Amino acid sequence: MSITLIILIIAAVFIGALIRATFGFGEAVVSMPLLALLSVDLHTSISLVGLAGLTVALFTVVSGWRDVEKPTLIRLVIGALIGIPLGLLLVIKLPASIVTIGLGIFLIVYGSYSFWKISLAKVSQEPKLQAKFWAVPAGIVSGTLGSAYNSHGVPIVVYGTLRRWNPKRFRGTLQAHFLISGIFIVVGQALGGLWTQDLFFLFGLSLPAIIIATLLGIFLHKRISNEKFERYVFLLLVVLGALLLVNPT
Repeated sequence: MSITLIILIIAAVFIGALIRATFGFGEAVVSMPLLALLSVDLHTSISLVGLAGLTVALFTVVSGWRDVEKPTLIRLVIGALIGIPLGLLLVIKLPASIVTIGLGIFLIVYGSYSFWKISLAKVSQEPKLQAKFWAVPAGIVSGTLGSAYNSHGVPIVVYGTLRRWNPKRFRGTLQAHFLISGIFIVVGQALGGLWTQDLFFLFGLSLPAIIIATLLGIFLHKRISNEKFERYVFLLLVVLGALLLVNPT
């Protein structure tokens, strides 16, 4: 493995970690295509992104624990634990490309509509899904997509935007959920044989970049206003949806 390739891999992980630390989600959909372009082994890429995401979540949860909506977090985690085995069945029954394309289309439509509604139409959205019950199905979908396609963040992002969480609660609750569910996912990846010889070598080299990206993301997040944060989240959803359509497998 050449020095140039290693630097590019670290850069791909850094970009994903920065987006994750700033907005609370999106690192897998960004880093995975970049690593694929570098012809990195798929199992190594999945495991590397998983460990990087877990590291970012650990740092951001420590810095933002007071902003976590803890009762909702408990329901999300319960739902995720139900959804994880369902995801294993889903990945057996359906090709990944079908679900990925559908997810990409949904993100583009939802992100575009929501951005238009709060920005161009100048209409204030009322909070939805306020009943406590909704956290469980959101967690189930998150666990299902997470164990099957490493997309556990999308359902929680949609749930948080519909509930109109402020940026601190949005990011704090997301990261706490990702930390807990991420532990199960990383353990599952290890038990499933996805850890390779290159994984810990690349993770060790990427760790300083992940830490720098996390600190920079925390700095940027604190300087984004509530209104701009919402717009950026919806635009990011559209971009992520487009990336899923470009890389459906």
